[in-house]
Amino acid sequence: MRRKLLAVPAISGAAVLATAAPAFAQGTEDVAFAPQQLLDNIWIFIAGILVFFMQAGFALVEAGLTRAKNVGNIMMKNLMDCSAGVLAFFLVGYGIAFGSDELLGGWFGWGGLGVDGIDSAAGDGLFTATTFFFQAAFAATAATIVSGAMAERTKFKSYFVYSLVITALIYPIVLRWTWGGGWLAQREFPFSDFAGSTIVHGTGGWAALMGAIILGPRIGKYGADGKPRAIPGHNIAFVVLGAMILFIGWFGFNPGSELAVDEFVMQIGVKTLLAGAAGAVVGMIVNWVWDGKPDVSMAANGLLAGLVAITAPVGTVTTPVSVLIGAVGGALVIASVKFFDRIRVDDPVGAISVHGVVGAWGTLSIGLFAKWDDAFLGREDAGLFYGGGIDQLTTQVIFVVAHFVFVTVAAGLLFLALKKTIGLRVTPEEEMAGLDVEEHGVTGYNADSVSGVPGGLTGVAATPTPSMTV
Repeated sequence: MRRKLLAVPAISGAAVLATAAPAFAQGTEDVAFAPQQLLDNIWIFIAGILVFFMQAGFALVEAGLTRAKNVGNIMMKNLMDCSAGVLAFFLVGYGIAFGSDELLGGWFGWGGLGVDGIDSAAGDGLFTATTFFFQAAFAATAATIVSGAMAERTKFKSYFVYSLVITALIYPIVLRWTWGGGWLAQREFPFSDFAGSTIVHGTGGWAALMGAIILGPRIGKYGADGKPRAIPGHNIAFVVLGAMILFIGWFGFNPGSELAVDEFVMQIGVKTLLAGAAGAVVGMIVNWVWDGKPDVSMAANGLLAGLVAITAPVGTVTTPVSVLIGAVGGALVIASVKFFDRIRVDDPVGAISVHGVVGAWGTLSIGLFAKWDDAFLGREDAGLFYGGGIDQLTTQVIFVVAHFVFVTVAAGLLFLALKKTIGLRVTPEEEMAGLDVEEHGVTGYNADSVSGVPGGLTGVAATPTPSMTV
């Protein structure tokens, strides 16, 4: 499979160009565009809209898995991840990721402030505005993953600063190494990560790990004996609805990353569908066997894990293998959630496991199962199980390890700096009262909006039940 990179060739021929489309006035001259080029740009724009819509899914999943007294805070953080994050990516991040000046041997880049050429539609392939729109949606996704892992105890002003830094600096540096043509893309056997299992999801997942560690667990999460206590979320309907919105958004995430309208878009969509479904079913079954009951939130995380797992290899693997990769992701997320709970890393929504751990699995799976060339690999049959040897697997391991080290160190330093300066965690009194009132001055729910719950839902959550584990 050949992935169309950032410059997609237009249909050639003067006759076609002359009759294909109306002239588009831009800059100093009129330009006529071939139908294929316009279709490519329109499709990537629509795919980007689907990816932006995933912000609603993340917000609902995180709000549902946390307590009612913090729902407004969760929504505000997701809103700012998208809004402030896009502005930071526009001002600085895009130039670091895709700027023409390569620095430090491909480890860094620069293209000036803003996005050069965004007001021009000249040239073949995707317009700069199209590329920025799609990439900005990915940047917002990487930033918002962290929100759930740091939920219910983080100062909003500190989280706002984090959101700016990850979209302006940390995530763009990862982009530069990879899709921006940096050092990982220049290896003899280049990395492959079709739509961002590690580039996007892993960045958010490992930043979430550092945030959760440096913050510490929520009050009451662990008993005196160190054993975890369930702190149930307040709305399982939000969780499932949010997961389904994310499922739909993934059909922009993965098929959109083909960056063209061609025969492979539907194949990518089908592999995404099957992997997500396999993750949900296997995640439910594994959790059912483990805990004795099929937990709804775990099944939803299994769905998301299957989608994260297939995001990297979707352009390289066969359809049956995509089911296997998604299924492994669904099982892996259950084990990972329980592992982090056991070592006292409090992640209310399972973001570290879904996006960090499973993202790494999806990226490594390319070295095992790659059958087709996704235009990153440069060859077919690169996977170990298809006779490709360990060359591609070695590159994928280097990619995953280097990425993990960079993101955990960079995010860790950022969170430590915030902790030492403006503070990272709210006071115990504010945490017990809920962040909606203490941080934003208003409750997420009115006192009379839920029958039988006096006091505006700002108190401590009800007695935990073992049914919800993340």
